[in-house]
Amino acid sequence: MKIPISQVRQVVSCEEWEMRVELAACYRLMSLYGITDMIYNHISARIPGTDHLLINAYGYLYSEITASNLITIDMSGEVVLQPENELGYVVNPAGAIIHTSVHKAREDVGCVIHTHTRAGMAVSSLEAGLLPLTQTAMRFEGYVGYHDYEGPVLNRDEEERLQRDLGSNEVLVLRNHGMLVVGPTVPEAFNRCYWLEIACKVQVDAMHMSGNLRLPARELCQMTAKVFHPEGRLVGHSAWPAMLRLLASSGASDFAT
Repeated sequence: MKIPISQVRQVVSCEEWEMRVELAACYRLMSLYGITDMIYNHISARIPGTDHLLINAYGYLYSEITASNLITIDMSGEVVLQPENELGYVVNPAGAIIHTSVHKAREDVGCVIHTHTRAGMAVSSLEAGLLPLTQTAMRFEGYVGYHDYEGPVLNRDEEERLQRDLGSNEVLVLRNHGMLVVGPTVPEAFNRCYWLEIACKVQVDAMHMSGNLRLPARELCQMTAKVFHPEGRLVGHSAWPAMLRLLASSGASDFAT
């Protein structure tokens, strides 16, 4: 269904609109922190109580995403609701395949973030992958999967292997490609993505320095990861109100329109 952008808020449910606002905020935060690749990459979110997803129209910068210009798709990647834009932007097929593959396999996942950052791509090209060099990186110990590069993701045949390699993890390193992060909510996924990006940047910095890398004992890494995974609590939500204040102070509050 195609409708004018100006009418989106009137035709979607309250739950969908709230998710649209939250997801648009995530796009703007990713732009603010420089975790972007021009118009490329995607962040998707599951609309509560449905098998429908929200995703960006291919062509907008992350800094241009609003609650109203997000597209609703089903788990096959077919468009359910297309806000009409003057530029004719639609869903990117490769992005739809990656994101629907993850959401179909993981009902616990409310948000999926895929990135092509300089640091993330560098780490994805290393045989060793993400190293537990810092407390920030240790947070992911035991929660990272790896998927070998098969070319641009344009074939549904890759879906099962993406699902297999992600498993129950929070992060999937797409070798020679980039990173993929999942979370039960948008705030949690953003928080994990931010930490992962910092961990990758520090690893690249450390590998360029003279001297040997110092890796902590495995048991210390595992203990640290447990501290960052408290039972029944979502760590990323505590920072979300501050992130929304950051957007407001940066002049990016139009994401909620």
